[in-house]
Amino acid sequence: MNIKKEDIQIMFEDNHLLVAVKPQNVPSQEDETKDPDMLTLLKEYLKEKYLKEGNAFLGLVHRLDRPTGGVMVFAKTSKAAARLSESIKDGDFEKTYFAVVDGVPREKNARLTHYLLKNEEQNVVRIVPQATAGAKKAELNYKVLETLHERTLSLLNINLLTGRGHQARVQTSAIGTPIYGDHRYGKARPGSNLALWAAVLKFPHPVTGKTMVFIAYPPENEVPWNKFDISKYLNINKEI
Repeated sequence: MNIKKEDIQIMFEDNHLLVAVKPQNVPSQEDETKDPDMLTLLKEYLKEKYLKEGNAFLGLVHRLDRPTGGVMVFAKTSKAAARLSESIKDGDFEKTYFAVVDGVPREKNARLTHYLLKNEEQNVVRIVPQATAGAKKAELNYKVLETLHERTLSLLNINLLTGRGHQARVQTSAIGTPIYGDHRYGKARPGSNLALWAAVLKFPHPVTGKTMVFIAYPPENEVPWNKFDISKYLNINKEI
């Protein structure tokens, strides 16, 4: 994806934070592909905006998988980075995702707990027994918001309780409802993006302590998002 810093939507910025929307298929940070990544692009944005010489500091405190889009927060100081990381450890950093999955989960509202192991060479995560060496516990809560009449697709609200790579993709696939457009853990749909979106981010400001809430809507004109009225589930006015 040939993206430039001008293409990144900045949602909020102060002396401590930078909140932006990560487009789908853009890495959170540089990887072996050397494709443009969020961290590098936003450092370029800061360097240009503030006429900084040398590199601008920007701390990556959490990640989104490359095919996942949505809201991310970055730290503009090391102090802010440390405090945001502490908020994550303390469970005060809430991430809400929307996902469109194939089929209908058996339970409308449930917590999923699995143990995951990543094959770094293949970049694939699989579910393994708890005692497996290197396995990491993964937990999420999901709620079925809506199912299409033909029962082919369902819209889910997902809250990640842990931050494992590919977690939502692997865990929803494990219950028989893989995320739409997931060629790795579900059905191949050429030309379709992964229907997983980081919609809401809530955390205490690292300096003021004020509760910060940021909302980024998924690409509503794209399939399969255009089959659902996302705004009624976010429960806010779209102009906010």
